[in-house]
This record gives sequence, C-alpha cells and structure tokens, in this order.
Amino acid sequence: MRFHQVKELVHWAADYHARLANHYSQLAGSGVDDRVRMALDYLAERERKQQSDLVGYLDDGSDHTGVLEAWFDEPNDFPHAPVLERLPEGVDSESVQSVLATALTAHRTLQDLYAHRSELAGGSDERVFFDALAAGHEAEVRRIVRDMQRLEDY
Repeated sequence: MRFHQVKELVHWAADYHARLANHYSQLAGSGVDDRVRMALDYLAERERKQQSDLVGYLDDGSDHTGVLEAWFDEPNDFPHAPVLERLPEGVDSESVQSVLATALTAHRTLQDLYAHRSELAGGSDERVFFDALAAGHEAEVRRIVRDMQRLEDY
C-alpha cells in the first residue's frame, strides 16, 4: 500500500526498537564475553527507552495527534524495511565494537528515514515532528558512542 498515516510509521518504529531490545537481550544471555554482555544489556535498555518514547506519542491526548493522523504517500518500501529488518540477525557479538557498529547502523538508518519523511512532509507540523525524531536519533547515537567508549575503557 502506498499511503500511510504517520502513526503507522511511529508504531512500526516503536515495534522495531522493541524487537532490537529483545534481540540484544537474547544475545546477552547467550554466553558472550562480559564486556559484550554489558554492551548488549545497555543497548537493550536504550532500545526500550526509544520504544517507550515513541509509544508516548501514540497515547491519547498527545500533542502530536494532528501529525500522527496525517497521511503520506510512500511508493517505495515502507519503511526501508529490507535494510532494517536484516540488522538484528546480523549482530556480530564477538566484540563491543561489532555490536556498536550494528547499533549505529540501525540508529542512523532510522535517522535517515525520519529525515526523508521531513523532506517530504506535507506541512510544517509534520516536518517539525520528523526533524525532532531525527535529532533525537542523532543525540542517541552520540550517547551510545560515548557510553560504549566508556565500556571499552573500563
């Protein structure tokens, strides 16, 4: 289907963060190195926070109800599913850096998705909404890199 509501994308992204969190948790419990386990546990926690933040937008009474109800036309794969759906299965849990690389790829891909939706936004409220989501992922990437570096230095 070509036409979607913004809330569908937000719901999909929240579910995606939940799936990543579950995958990271499963990997953490699979007998990996202690540092890798701590990195995976940390990433699972961050993904759950991202999921919770997105679900908050979907709650009744959200300030974003008008934007969430907006429709958009997306003739391509929605939402960039082939790349994002393959990421969790490709997590290399051999080192903290390899886990970090997958996490950064996921966040940057989502950030690109939000930036793409902002560029194609039908109104200023929709543009502001997607710009905020993209900026949030940019901040999340910085936070993850900083915290994972601390883990490596530990």
